[in-house]
Amino acid sequence: MTEIANSLKPVNRLVRRGLLGLLLLTMLCLGVPRSVSSAGAADTDAQTPSVAAKSPIEAGKYLVAIGGCTDCHSPGGLAGIKVPEAIWFTGSPVGFRGPWGTSYPSNLRLTVSTTPEDQFVKMMHTRNAKPPMPWGAVNAMSDSDVRAIYQYLKSLGNAGQPAPADEPPDQEPKTPYIMMLPQMPAAAADAKK
Repeated sequence: MTEIANSLKPVNRLVRRGLLGLLLLTMLCLGVPRSVSSAGAADTDAQTPSVAAKSPIEAGKYLVAIGGCTDCHSPGGLAGIKVPEAIWFTGSPVGFRGPWGTSYPSNLRLTVSTTPEDQFVKMMHTRNAKPPMPWGAVNAMSDSDVRAIYQYLKSLGNAGQPAPADEPPDQEPKTPYIMMLPQMPAAAADAKK
């Protein structure tokens, strides 16, 4: 098992942080009652899973922080650099390459600048696009949490450029990318010979 983990060193940090973020996000989606809805009114259904916060914007900021969203959706996030909030969610030119091709983290600030809130909520509940975006976890979020994230992103303002277009599997990316395929350690491959 250690050999497998060592073979994935290029993505270990991403996987560890991503899995931790997904675990925390899933826990939040499974039943933490919220006292304030995205509109600022008390939720009428105490069983609605969502985050408690003083405001929807604070809830949204918390959700994106524990979800590790800035790791991919902000330049330098995957490099372990403390990214200034001023450039959070402006996307990244570093792609993720796998059997699906190469996908890029979108500029969510531009997305919310052109997408109405209700449409954003619907998109977050129904979209199932390319990896490594954890669409299953995002699809399971409560409406009020998705609205909180939208309102937080909207509060940051419009900034940055659109992400590069995704590349099909048969095309070499023109930008840096992270290979999302497990690699066999050389020692293990030699042992099989």
